[in-house]
Amino acid sequence: MDLNYSAKELAFQAELRQWLAENLPAELAHKVKHEQNLTKADMQGWHDTLNSRGWLANHWPEEYGGTGWTPIERHIFEEECCLAYAPRIVPFGLSMLGPVLIKYGNAAQKAHWLPRILDGSDWWCQGYSEPGAGSDLASLKCRAVRDGDHYMVNGQKTWTTLGQYANMIFMLVRTSNEGKPQEGISFLLIDMNTPGVELRPIHLLEGTHEVNEVFFTDVKVPVENLVGEENKGWTYAKYLLTYERTNIAGIGFSMVGLAELKEIAAKTRRAGRALDQDPLFAARMARAEIDLENAKITNLRVVSAAAGGGAPGAESSMLKIKGTEIRQELDSLKRQAVGRYAVPFVPEAFEPGFNGPYVGPEHAAPLARHYFNNRKISIFGGSNEIQKNIISKMILGL
Repeated sequence: MDLNYSAKELAFQAELRQWLAENLPAELAHKVKHEQNLTKADMQGWHDTLNSRGWLANHWPEEYGGTGWTPIERHIFEEECCLAYAPRIVPFGLSMLGPVLIKYGNAAQKAHWLPRILDGSDWWCQGYSEPGAGSDLASLKCRAVRDGDHYMVNGQKTWTTLGQYANMIFMLVRTSNEGKPQEGISFLLIDMNTPGVELRPIHLLEGTHEVNEVFFTDVKVPVENLVGEENKGWTYAKYLLTYERTNIAGIGFSMVGLAELKEIAAKTRRAGRALDQDPLFAARMARAEIDLENAKITNLRVVSAAAGGGAPGAESSMLKIKGTEIRQELDSLKRQAVGRYAVPFVPEAFEPGFNGPYVGPEHAAPLARHYFNNRKISIFGGSNEIQKNIISKMILGL
């Protein structure tokens, strides 16, 4: 396997860099780089910019608005967007629900929902986890009972990321108690404005309102909002999770994190020398970089398999484990590099327009927040311990 970009791919990379330089607002890139809070308008604006260029749904088939890019080109695109500090595209509609509808949805669902994902008419959130049903997702209890031409939904979902901005939620619900737990789950699309839906914020360790809990009390959902067949939702959920886990791995984010770490270590002095010349610290940096290079290749394998219509479970689980571990290690190393300046946490520093004073160097300001926020990535999307079980079962047959 040739790991070098071809001449065509290098030209594509150069085109992307030029376009990003001309179209990514400097103010928006500054907010991303300095971990400042993004508004829904910020995220929607970048979503619209990419959609206008035809680059938003670059992993979708061309007939539904995709680009026809190769897996390598998509990898380059994600890499360059991260390096330019472009906002992360909210993945729930575009990268999770979209592929499920394309593969399992009926013609009417594709015709209605896919264009609305692209133009931002609908903002989606994910209703998977419940109290007592996180990594053990098959134990979910949120119930949907069919009553004529609709379902009545009752139950609760939690850790609903960015649900405060969403008008739609895709959900796993229990429609049967027969057989194995996985056999009685269905995949529903629910309007968040339906009577009986209540959203409550959950404030995270670093102070942000990123996730929520959602309650459903006699929520009436049209039967046509069922994706695929009733009681077959577990199949669709597993397909979706391969996309989520690849996204959580965050290879592009780790590439940026590594570059930032090297910059910090080069200008930080300990015992009369730059930190990147300290043998122990340099060895940890090198190990993280080696792991990242390996993860990049695994990422290409997973994306290539998905492009061929597959849903590679074991590979995406491997990528999720290593990708999240790398991101957390880079966060830890950056905090260690700035020493005591990583301790202070000033919430005002993450609001647009904040100009200091910082406690210590400016680059140290977001490190504690970023570190604490990313503690969750080895848990959500199926904890890393669960991923190891998946790998054991799929590869070793255990």
